[in-house]
Amino acid sequence: MAQANLPPRREFVALVAVTISLVALSIDAMLPALAQIAGELGARSENDRQAVISVLFLGLAGAQMIYGPISDSIGRKPAIYAGFAIFLAGCLISIAAINFPMMLVGRLLQGIGAAGPRILAVAMVRDQYHGNAMASIMSTAMAVFILVPIIAPALGQFVLLFAGWRTIFGVLLVLAAITLVWHVLRQPETLPSERRLPFSLRRIAQAIAETFRSRIALGYTIVAGLIFGAFVGYLTSSQQIFQELYGAGRLFPLYFGALALSIGAASLVNARLVMKFGMRRMSSVALQCGAALSVLFWIYVAAGHAVPPLSVLMAYFLAAFFCFGILFGNFNALAMEPLGHIAGVAAAVIGSFTTFISLALGSVIGSSYDGTLLPLATGFAVLSTLSLALVMFIERRRGPRPASGVHP
Repeated sequence: MAQANLPPRREFVALVAVTISLVALSIDAMLPALAQIAGELGARSENDRQAVISVLFLGLAGAQMIYGPISDSIGRKPAIYAGFAIFLAGCLISIAAINFPMMLVGRLLQGIGAAGPRILAVAMVRDQYHGNAMASIMSTAMAVFILVPIIAPALGQFVLLFAGWRTIFGVLLVLAAITLVWHVLRQPETLPSERRLPFSLRRIAQAIAETFRSRIALGYTIVAGLIFGAFVGYLTSSQQIFQELYGAGRLFPLYFGALALSIGAASLVNARLVMKFGMRRMSSVALQCGAALSVLFWIYVAAGHAVPPLSVLMAYFLAAFFCFGILFGNFNALAMEPLGHIAGVAAAVIGSFTTFISLALGSVIGSSYDGTLLPLATGFAVLSTLSLALVMFIERRRGPRPASGVHP
């Protein structure tokens, strides 16, 4: 541990978990309210409501690459404070929005702001812990984080029972303000001045160039973007699919939460098995199963079942999301593998590019929604198949790995 005046370990884990959950809460709590927001603020088309989600991803993608290098220069706490301030400003603009473009400005600022606390909370863990202690802290924090997509839509739906959609942004504002005060009062600076580095655009440019020169890093960054792109397509259209196409109404959070639970279960299974089987083998099996399921589901939908029974849709999603849930963490680790010497900046670069790729692809899938499952099924089938082909290409050219008793 870096300092003696840190808060108790349990409190620190709770603070990290709440901080990194801000992004997921900002996305998932909004889903039940998308139709109301679009209707009241005059969105031009049915699919325009999806921009309330995708614009936040845009802000998140652009800002990730900046917070890490800035915090390396000025410290973690000032950078976190700046992120919270931007997020709070975005919440206020969204609450006061009188038209749809104003809402999107607020959501963009929320994405830009939330990127800082999300990235820098992990940096604080890295500053204070290492090895098994760091793994334990992050595992516990992520166990809490997994709960957010399960309960957030229900929170949004609960608020809508008693108040309008603006109140959901008010809840986000209050939660972010409480978390900010918690950081101010209880969390000391974790990066001492002697370990800080000058802010350098050249260092960022070099990390980008090195990432693009590495076939493994670039390949797995693209693969992660492809897989998450399909998932973004699902996120942006899930409200229309469940609440409108299938008439789930207030049960939408229940279906969404069940699918989030499938991803969470996959993360826990991967954490238990990855040291035994290795992340390449785990990823390969999961991707093959996910791609096969997606192609079969696309064939079923294209063969005349454009709106399959809800039970069939849920069965496919539960199985496929379990497979893809295993991939998210592993693909990020595989992309980072050759870039350990520039880990901080490389993580920001990989995270930013992954989000940009997934946002572009997910927006295409979401905007193609036509009242059937065909666009989404096509997106999952095409992107998972492309991912499988790219992984096979990367691993075939990797060459033999050194004999070792340690799994990567």
